[in-house]
Amino acid sequence: MLNKETLFGRFENQGFIKTTTRPELDPVQKVQLNRRGNELFNKGDIKGAERIFITTGYSDGLIRLGDWYLAQGKHLEALKMYWLAPDKKKAEPLIEKLAALIQKLVKDEEK
Repeated sequence: MLNKETLFGRFENQGFIKTTTRPELDPVQKVQLNRRGNELFNKGDIKGAERIFITTGYSDGLIRLGDWYLAQGKHLEALKMYWLAPDKKKAEPLIEKLAALIQKLVKDEEK
């Protein structure tokens, strides 16, 4: 029998993709923030860059973050960045991979 609490309890601290309305920024603010996000990314402050790129909706920055997370083996974080970018071409293979993993987990729980 499938125990959803056990199955999904493994992921309770992983978080999901949070979507909210982005703050209204004028073009000058967006450019300044995106430049700052690029600086942070290049210095290795990934979380700082992520906060900025999510706030501004900077697709190129979000995709670079997704690529970085993917290279680190953090597929869920990579998917989040690709989804927010939005970049279906990069998101779809990860969705398929994660769906297969979930199917395997469900199947294992049913045993």
